[in-house]
Amino acid sequence: MGKLLKITLVVAVLALLGERILNFCHRAKIFNEVEPVDLPNCQLLKGIEAGSEDIEILPNGLAFISTGLKYPLMKSFAPDEPGQILLLDLKDRGLSPTPLRISEGFDTDSFNPHGMSLYIDEKDGTVYLFVVNHPHLNSVIEIFRFLKEENSLIHLRTVRHKLLNSVNDVVAVGPESFYATTDYYFDSMSMKTVELAMGLRWTGVVYYSPGDVRKVVTGFYSGNGIAMSNDKKFIYAADIIGHTISVYKKNEDWSLTPVKEVDLDILVDNLSVDPATGDIWIGAHPNVFKLFMYNPEDLPGSEVFRVQNIHSDNPVITKVYANNGSVIQGSSCASVYEGKLLVGTVFHRALFCQLE
Repeated sequence: MGKLLKITLVVAVLALLGERILNFCHRAKIFNEVEPVDLPNCQLLKGIEAGSEDIEILPNGLAFISTGLKYPLMKSFAPDEPGQILLLDLKDRGLSPTPLRISEGFDTDSFNPHGMSLYIDEKDGTVYLFVVNHPHLNSVIEIFRFLKEENSLIHLRTVRHKLLNSVNDVVAVGPESFYATTDYYFDSMSMKTVELAMGLRWTGVVYYSPGDVRKVVTGFYSGNGIAMSNDKKFIYAADIIGHTISVYKKNEDWSLTPVKEVDLDILVDNLSVDPATGDIWIGAHPNVFKLFMYNPEDLPGSEVFRVQNIHSDNPVITKVYANNGSVIQGSSCASVYEGKLLVGTVFHRALFCQLE
């Protein structure tokens, strides 16, 4: 009887594991292929060869681009070069980004920038740039002040906390406060793989201020992009493996109240809010397997989606651009400014398209 019970338990565990793995394969879209959607008037940005993982744009058309991300199991075209923040003036027809100089004392050699967010102080117009950084594969948030006249970033603070152990993206809500998404619960790569394969929904959103740090959202497979509505009343957060964007009401005590969840059936990466219309622009991945198991004969593709009227009962979801990797690989973000579209990637190049 004891032997039969052991066999039954083993079969049950294997069945559960098999079901979870098949479910992960479905959610990761490992058998998905790209259906191309072209845009006219597109060109690659000059000088970007090793990624443009996130893009943030100021109201005056200055775009900040993070480049050089090194991530476990992910392709890098410049593995020995530190990451940088580039600046691009979208009103300059040359479309040539330039590196921002970072103040002395900051460890630029280990700079490994990921998600970003801008915050403009309403009192004096000071521009702060928040950057998710993975020095030595750890997760910290760097806070900089942008000096336009000197084309530089002044490093103000490095934020570390045990709740910020695996940060993917950040949205600033004050000069020292932010919401951040976490993409893994565990630290080791082997346990991260188990976490995803088993479908553990242990990640979410963390709120941080110098006197208050707490989890405000849990239940994501893998938290990714995060953004704030133009009226600053709502937070949008992406679950890349869950294929969803969740909408939350931002409360006075900085807690988040769930409003709705939109299933897009796509691998949602970074989110960007159109400053004119409030539409949400998404960089997405057609196939996670191709993204991590890089094969020059079978390239990872890129997709860009727009979500209109996300607060309505029937949001409109449009695939704006899709490419099989022949032009751009591994799209991670899409940002718009006055009829211009910038598409960034995890480790490849960056694309500029004139929409109007």
